[in-house]
Amino acid sequence: MPKTHCLQPGTPVLINELPTQGKMFHPDREAAEAEFSTLRDELIVLQRKLYAENKRRILIALQAMDAGGKDGTIRKVFRGVNPQGVRVTSFKAPSKEELAHDFLWRIHRPVPANGMIGVFNRSHYEDVLVVRVHDLVPEAVWRPRYKMINDFESMLVGSGTTILKFYLHISREEQRTRFQARLEDPHKNWKFSLEDLEKRKLWQSYMAAYQEMLERTTTDMAPWYVIPADQKWYRNLAIMRVIVQKLRKLNPQYPSPAIDLSGITID
Repeated sequence: MPKTHCLQPGTPVLINELPTQGKMFHPDREAAEAEFSTLRDELIVLQRKLYAENKRRILIALQAMDAGGKDGTIRKVFRGVNPQGVRVTSFKAPSKEELAHDFLWRIHRPVPANGMIGVFNRSHYEDVLVVRVHDLVPEAVWRPRYKMINDFESMLVGSGTTILKFYLHISREEQRTRFQARLEDPHKNWKFSLEDLEKRKLWQSYMAAYQEMLERTTTDMAPWYVIPADQKWYRNLAIMRVIVQKLRKLNPQYPSPAIDLSGITID
C-alpha cells in the first residue's frame, strides 16, 4: 500500500536501516508489472480529467543518488500520458543568472499550472544536499533552507498544489552494478561520468545529508516517500500506486460545457 513507504513528520529517520530491496514488499515481479500496467491505464484517464478540469495541479519531486533511477521512473510511469498535461524539469548545476537570485527562484518558475502534472528530476533539495556535501556554501547558508523549503511548499499546497516527494533509495552495491552496466554497454556509455565516481566516494556524507533532509522536510502537507529502488519493477509500482491513489482522492472531473449542447446538430 502507498502508506508503506511514507515517512511520518517528527519521526527520526535512520537511512541505513531503510530497505532498498523491493522484493521484501512484493516478491512476484510478473504480478507487480501486471498491476503497474493496470494502474498506468488508470493514470492516463485521471490525468486527462485533471487537465480538462484545469483547477488543480500536482508537483512530483524525484531525488536519488546517481543511477538511482529518476530518468527511468519518468519514462515508465508517464508512458502514454498526454504530454500536453505533463512537464518534466531537470535541474542541473545552477547558471550564473540563477545564482544571482535566491535558491528557490529557479524552482518556482516551472511549478505546474492548473491542470498540469509537473515532474522535477532533482529539485530544490539539491540546495541542502550537493551544496552541503561539497561545501559549496557555508552551513550558515544551507541550514536555514530546510525551513525556507517547508514554507515554500506550504505556500504551494495552500494555493492548490498537491506535492508528492519520492526518494529513490538504492544500495551502494546496486549503484556499482548500474555504473558497471553503463561502462560495458556502448549504448549506455553516454550516461557515465567520472564525476559520478567522485560522488560515490562521498556516499556516507550523502547519506547523512539525505537523512537530515528526510527528517526535517517531511511534513503533514508534503511527506517524503522512501521507495526501495534496487528492483526497478517494484520502484515503478510503488510510485505509481501513490500517484494514482492521490489522483483518486482529488477525483478530477470533466467540466460541464459552457453552453447547452442539446439542440446542436452538425451538418
